[in-house]
Amino acid sequence: MVRKTVLGTLLIGLLSCAPSLTSKDPDTVNILIGQEVLRSYPTFQDAKPHEGIGDKPQNFAVHGIDASRWQSDIDWQTARSAGISFAYIKATEGGDIFDPMFLAHWNGAQKAGVRQGAYHYFYFCRPAVEQARWFISHVPREAKALPHVLDMEWNHLSRTCPLRPTGAKVREEAKRFLDILEKHYGQRPIIYTTVDFYRDTNIKLLKNTQFWLRSVAAHPRKTYPGQKWIFWQYTGTGIVPGVQTPVDINVFAGTLKEWRNWPD
Repeated sequence: MVRKTVLGTLLIGLLSCAPSLTSKDPDTVNILIGQEVLRSYPTFQDAKPHEGIGDKPQNFAVHGIDASRWQSDIDWQTARSAGISFAYIKATEGGDIFDPMFLAHWNGAQKAGVRQGAYHYFYFCRPAVEQARWFISHVPREAKALPHVLDMEWNHLSRTCPLRPTGAKVREEAKRFLDILEKHYGQRPIIYTTVDFYRDTNIKLLKNTQFWLRSVAAHPRKTYPGQKWIFWQYTGTGIVPGVQTPVDINVFAGTLKEWRNWPD
């Protein structure tokens, strides 16, 4: 009992020295007991923070980014030191586009100890089967990779595919894509989606599916009422040491301990 009291006093003292969790004071403090990291305050910021978000994302223990060719040069070791624990890297789009930065980002993140997964941007004018095969042909099957991601959102700027299928058709194609990837990689992929797409397609009806939700104006509990999520993308204008351009920043829904054991 005495030892626990002393340890508790020590932790309170250490925590009192830590910076407040505000976007104006993002300095990192790692609180260590032996080799165990109890908390890591990230050193990244948001170029255009939204009042509805506030400091809530920084209250989560695990943070990550998603990257593509738009982030052409990333110092992954610096990003990891700043508090980035995971990265989702764009691999493919449709059935004929391969992101030219995929391999550089994939290998760089892996070398720096940043857990990584890949994502596919869905194209509504091509069958899901073809798109799944295209993804599989470019993304290695690695035991330590995170569950991969199917990015489903309306592409308002597409010049080649203005199609907006019914919710039933969207869910049918999504399930087909997820099933193929699960069989190949041994893990059920996650679906990334946006508020309007989620609302228009009722994608939540998919069974046995985890969601990565974009919500840059408020906490997901307000924008996706009642929906459970595994990742929350809270900004598209993040400033992360080691990343030269604005980047999406995300949080994991669980604790640090849960992160270490996820997805098992």
